Amino acid sequence: MKPGNRTRNPFANMNVKQQMILLFVVMVIPLFILNAYGNYKADQILKRNVTNAYIELNKQNFRLITRDIEAINKVTSTVFQHPLLQQLNPSGEGTETVLERVKNYEKLETLLFNYSQETDQREPLYYSLYVYDPSNAYFFAPYYPEARKAGVYFFLEQEKPEWFEEAVAKKGNGYLRLIDHLSPPTQGQQNQKTLAYVRAINSIYKNGTIGVLVVSNVDGRIGESLQTVSIPEGELYFTDWGNRILTSTPAETPAGAILNLPPEADLGDSLIGVKDVITDDFIYVINYNYVLQQKLVYKVPVKALLQQQNEIKRIIQLISIAYFAVGLVLILYFWRSLMTPIQKLVYFVRRYEPGNVVPETPHRDRNDEVSVLISTIYEMARRLNGLIHYKYQMDIKQKEAQLQILYQQINPHLLYNTLESIYWKSAMEGNNASAEMIKELSKLMKISLSRGRELITLEEELEHASAYIKLQEHRYEYGFRVTWDVPAELNATVIPKITLQPLIENAIIHGVKHMGEDGEIAIRAEADDAQGLVRITITDNGYKPVDFEAIDRLLNDETPSPSFGYGIRNIHQRLRLHFGAEYGLKYAGRAEGGTAVTITLPLAADRNE
Repeated sequence: MKPGNRTRNPFANMNVKQQMILLFVVMVIPLFILNAYGNYKADQILKRNVTNAYIELNKQNFRLITRDIEAINKVTSTVFQHPLLQQLNPSGEGTETVLERVKNYEKLETLLFNYSQETDQREPLYYSLYVYDPSNAYFFAPYYPEARKAGVYFFLEQEKPEWFEEAVAKKGNGYLRLIDHLSPPTQGQQNQKTLAYVRAINSIYKNGTIGVLVVSNVDGRIGESLQTVSIPEGELYFTDWGNRILTSTPAETPAGAILNLPPEADLGDSLIGVKDVITDDFIYVINYNYVLQQKLVYKVPVKALLQQQNEIKRIIQLISIAYFAVGLVLILYFWRSLMTPIQKLVYFVRRYEPGNVVPETPHRDRNDEVSVLISTIYEMARRLNGLIHYKYQMDIKQKEAQLQILYQQINPHLLYNTLESIYWKSAMEGNNASAEMIKELSKLMKISLSRGRELITLEEELEHASAYIKLQEHRYEYGFRVTWDVPAELNATVIPKITLQPLIENAIIHGVKHMGEDGEIAIRAEADDAQGLVRITITDNGYKPVDFEAIDRLLNDETPSPSFGYGIRNIHQRLRLHFGAEYGLKYAGRAEGGTAVTITLPLAADRNE
């Protein structure tokens, strides 16, 4: 692994002082994390418990409101069936005199007034009957409705309230409606805005609508129920299905406004039930009924609830401060017991120079890790001085050995010069055959030594192999033929020295030695640009059988049999050591007889001398 790729220790550039501070920070951080986590969990538990309590309270409150609305509906049903109301004939048809109509009007007023009285000191409800009088038969009846007043009101076409036709279209079904004007708005009109229960009164005896019964001040009755619930700084809203506020506490919130709820409060396809939503600022409890088209919403501020947790938080903070103080005391203690001896040790290390005299090891009464570290470093300094003296002596011996090698290199040069002199003497005496053998031998030895190089060019290796073949031809007068097919552009290819000669020797001895002029050895080289390889093939047409499986085991097994020798294995191993496991030798038989050995080399190998 390269040094640049190693994972760096983040503390490598920190001194001990910085690391002690870091240790203190690491000790304190979990405390603050625990503190924050404890506060968070306490807040979550409180929110959930309070939410569950408000859900039950909301259910009871919603039942009370629903019961009040059901009671109103029952009263309207009673009024619906009253004979006075069913006999009312606003069309003007019939034989009733004005006096009779006045008496009926007074009776109806008294009836509705009686229903509007409350005996249990609750917020009163006001029952009013609105009758369409196209013939103005009841011209004497005043038409000044108010939200907190019961009565019977007859009106002409131009005086028809905006909600009247809507109520008639409901066909006798009662519903809650926020009414801005009980009668068409006019200048100087009092505030008529109210939450009312509206129900059309149909005739039992003949088809048609008699009028519309309006129960006003329902918002006061529902608001009275809402005020029975105490939520610290909270808000209660009674809305329709579209979140339009019908009534609320505090009363400052205008009726008719749209209540903004968080996206999580979306009810989806649910029709009846209770849903709670907890956000960062508020807790929402929503009780809803699609059939009644009503919702009761509690909006509780989280801040008001969390104020109850201040005492617990103060206790946790006191524990945190105590923990912080204890941790600081421990850090100061370890600072004095560790930093002083370590600073002295650092002073010694910075002043120490290898080879100088090491002072006496400081004495400490304690036997802790710091004492062991100090004594070990002083002892290491003494051993380092010993190693320096030993290395100095080894350097001297190495230089002496190098001089000895230089002296030994004089002998090969003397041998080259001697062989060169013998060559010229033989040539001058006319002994040309001996002169050529001496020349080839000189060339063979010169390339074999190759000035200590292990890798040489293919051109040099081919020259060495050619010299060996010529020596063999002069020595034994073999009759075999040798052909060369090596492109000049491959001459610069790098190859371990003395690679071809042993392989050619094997081809001679085990292949064509006794074949005379029929024997043939071919040396060929070719480049494979696609794979980036150079292949050198030495083939012979020998007739002797060859065990190629045994040769393969010799080349590749970790413990080959020594019966085949180690020459070609040595060449194979050298090639793989220099260039890699994908290079080396490979033996195979030829279809026409004989053996072929292939040497695989890299095409663009550099000379590593």
